[in-house]
Amino acid sequence: MRKYMGKELILREKLAIERTHMANQTTFLSYLRTAMYFFVAGLTIDSFFPIYSSHLLLILFFCISIFLLLFGGYSFYKNRKWINRNKIHIGEYKSEFEDSNR
Repeated sequence: MRKYMGKELILREKLAIERTHMANQTTFLSYLRTAMYFFVAGLTIDSFFPIYSSHLLLILFFCISIFLLLFGGYSFYKNRKWINRNKIHIGEYKSEFEDSNR
């Protein structure tokens, strides 16, 4: 029973790490999608309303788009680094299981 329990814990922790990586990637893709929406919205407003203030809105939407892209990239790399750094703390079950089987 103990061997089964140890293998189950190792698998569960490994899957939790993989889910966290996928959630981080999904969040980055959401930032990317939102940045693209703002970019396209700026182009659309500029083409449909050919007045002077539409150029200001175009610049505003482009700035928001660039900010979202940079912030999403920064958040992604920061979280990925944190996940990889803390991966060693999660794997204690594996070492306990291997020690108990010697």
